[in-house]
Amino acid sequence: MIAAHREQDKCIKEIVVKLPSTPLFNSVAAAWFRCIFVCFFAVIVAACAASPSQDDRRESVSDADKFESFNRQVFRFNDTVDRWVLKPVAIGYDKVLPSPVKTGVGNFFSNLREIRNIVNDGLQWKWKQAANDTGRLLLNSTVGILGLFDVATEAGLEKSDGENFTQTLAKWGVPRGSYLVLPFWGPTTVRGGFSIPADWYLWPVNYVESSDARLALNALDIVHGRAEILETEELISGDRYLFIREVYLQRLEFLENDGVVEDDFGDDFGDDEYDFDEEL
Repeated sequence: MIAAHREQDKCIKEIVVKLPSTPLFNSVAAAWFRCIFVCFFAVIVAACAASPSQDDRRESVSDADKFESFNRQVFRFNDTVDRWVLKPVAIGYDKVLPSPVKTGVGNFFSNLREIRNIVNDGLQWKWKQAANDTGRLLLNSTVGILGLFDVATEAGLEKSDGENFTQTLAKWGVPRGSYLVLPFWGPTTVRGGFSIPADWYLWPVNYVESSDARLALNALDIVHGRAEILETEELISGDRYLFIREVYLQRLEFLENDGVVEDDFGDDFGDDEYDFDEEL
């Protein structure tokens, strides 16, 4: 039992560190923004009103996930949409496009996110990181041909793990709040839900004049992001909801602490050393 928990914990930490800088679960088409933000408030109200069932009164329920009963229902809905719509499209995308093209697509959207990184770097008083990200944006947008090629990394300007407004609020001391799952959006927190508008306004694609072009670009970003985790998804084991929740919360902690994740596995077993070999 303990060995299984250790293996799952190892997988979670591997995913947390290897996740792409693009927010894994929070990429969404601009056309859905208003709907999702309304859903956020609706979910808050409904989740607060929902009383946890007897089956939900177990160890997995904690202050970090006060709305687990409601979250699981939304998770099942999102998982169904993903299984029948998004994942098949992502698999086709991954198989049809050659690797250089997919790399270029990823670089392009990553370059656009540097704008959000720069703004949030400044809001968090990370001026050295802001200078680095600004240099990346300017170099990749020009020499890298609109970001299709990541020449900045070759020039010594390393790519960061990314910044968003929920990380900025964390830096300002705003409590994270409970874990929350939103329809069509996926995992977030109460604080993350209130960060949606700020991140949306810092997404350059939303300012493209043509609505068709905006939709196409956002759809491409979503499909590309989903295709990037097809292999990583194979590491998921056990309860998918719990696994993804732990990955998301540890990834969030990883970003909030600038890449440092505290390994607290085994704390529940006490401080005393235990000799398993002797017991066997």
